[in-house]
Amino acid sequence: MWFCQAPPDRTKDRTVPSSHKLNHILANTNSPAMSDLAPSTSFLQCTERIGQGTMSGGFQSQRYASFSFSAYCESTWPLGNSPHTTSIHILNDDSLLNVFYLYRPFLLDEDEDGEDRFNGGKRQWSEECWWYYKLVHVCQRWRNIIFRSASYLGLSLVCTKGTPVTDMLAHSPSFPLVIDYVEKYRCLAAEDEERAILALKQRNRIRRIRLFMPITNLQKFIDAIEEEYPILEYLIVWSLITDITTFLMFPETFHAPHLRHLALVDFCLPTASRLLTSAVGLVTLCLVINHPTVYFDTDTLLQWLSFMPQLESLMIGLIFIFPDRGVERQTPVTLPNLHHFSFQGHSTYLEALIYRITPRPEKLELHFTDQRTFSVPRLLQFMNTTENRKFESAKVKFYEWRASVAVYPCGETEMYALSITISKLSSNGRFDWLVSSVARLSQSFSQIFSAVERLDLERDDEADSRTPEEHWCRVVQNGVDPIKWRQLLSSFNNVKTLRINNGLVEEVSRCLELDDGELPLELLPELQELAYSRSGEAVDGFTSFMDARQNAGRPITLTRY
Repeated sequence: MWFCQAPPDRTKDRTVPSSHKLNHILANTNSPAMSDLAPSTSFLQCTERIGQGTMSGGFQSQRYASFSFSAYCESTWPLGNSPHTTSIHILNDDSLLNVFYLYRPFLLDEDEDGEDRFNGGKRQWSEECWWYYKLVHVCQRWRNIIFRSASYLGLSLVCTKGTPVTDMLAHSPSFPLVIDYVEKYRCLAAEDEERAILALKQRNRIRRIRLFMPITNLQKFIDAIEEEYPILEYLIVWSLITDITTFLMFPETFHAPHLRHLALVDFCLPTASRLLTSAVGLVTLCLVINHPTVYFDTDTLLQWLSFMPQLESLMIGLIFIFPDRGVERQTPVTLPNLHHFSFQGHSTYLEALIYRITPRPEKLELHFTDQRTFSVPRLLQFMNTTENRKFESAKVKFYEWRASVAVYPCGETEMYALSITISKLSSNGRFDWLVSSVARLSQSFSQIFSAVERLDLERDDEADSRTPEEHWCRVVQNGVDPIKWRQLLSSFNNVKTLRINNGLVEEVSRCLELDDGELPLELLPELQELAYSRSGEAVDGFTSFMDARQNAGRPITLTRY
């Protein structure tokens, strides 16, 4: 007999919610029940079939077929001598193994992108790692096939809150370990803390580590992480710090030569640390700094990046405003596989960094907090490094405490090429401040925005429990100076279609009303269609604007959606 933790059986949503903040809060992992599985003696004596029946990348994309296979695990197929009866036993072992391979949940580096990838994915790792639990209970043959190919199928054991680690290590096969302790609001119990530290000491078996908890717990865990972790692929450590004067020092001796995903928040890396210089296979890197004393300049960061030729996704967060102390060497760092770059901080640091990365990533995310001016000549030059790169549409969206501007390349409506978020921490005059900031941002990026042909203006209607109308009546109750809206729109001088979401119709219509009988025709000179979303009667605020364009020989079609 061997000891194994059963997967959770919960009906509530078990995904990790997305967040626009770098200090993303992950969902709690509840304690599952325990159960026994009994593999055959032949399993314990056989050798693993690693790589048998390897599937091509294209075939992996057809894993949706596993849904029908999942239905089989929930029901019984018809038996008997009927010629129309089909039995799963007609499949040989290799065919079944291929089906099991397709049935696995997607791994993080196969289907995740954006911020979810930096956080370790939307799913809880316990959910992902116990996918085979029902299958090994179907019959002895299935159990033997799955256990014989444990490495090929990526089988692992999960250590999480409530896991009796000592018993699991003593009575389970020596599968790789996945350590996932996520505690948002309180410290771990002493018993769970001891179990986690015991699991962390199994250096040769650990494949993934995700720790998200208060610094009081985390310090003990970090002290247990030292020396080499030869098979570690994921290391995601987010500290919940209530005192910004506190930070953690990562062990100097720790290194993981096969690390692929790394996320560290509020850690100081020793000068002699081998962590970033030895992880040559890293594909995802997230470094967030909240403390001034652990700040690293752009030269240091670029030196680290030079050791990571396989890097695909990069997130850098500097919560404080730091003057860059780098000497700005002109030698660029070539990251041929980098397609996603996310940055939070002040534009001065970004300017010293961005132009020294080549080639330009396909997806660029920027987040500025309480920044009123934007001087980004190097960023604009960086954005124009790709020939024939045209941005066809843009979306400006206002939330309660932030606003975002996203631009999309030709033929693309889902994946933006550039997203800029501006946030204001204080609530005093927030909406007016956001509109003004977006207007200044638009003027700074007019070189890019001038090619946009479709512009969407939206507001978020899920900011709180009030109805959208109640919420936005409070947010914009004093209104915004129409001049600010006109400054925002003036940078989009090639827009042919303007779509206005319900919450902003009245605001934008006021900016299009004539002042003293005149409205400069330079505002949206190429506009051909004006579409708005609104319940009830149509807004009359567009009438004077439509008439003026009609009289000037530039008619506009007004539509409602």
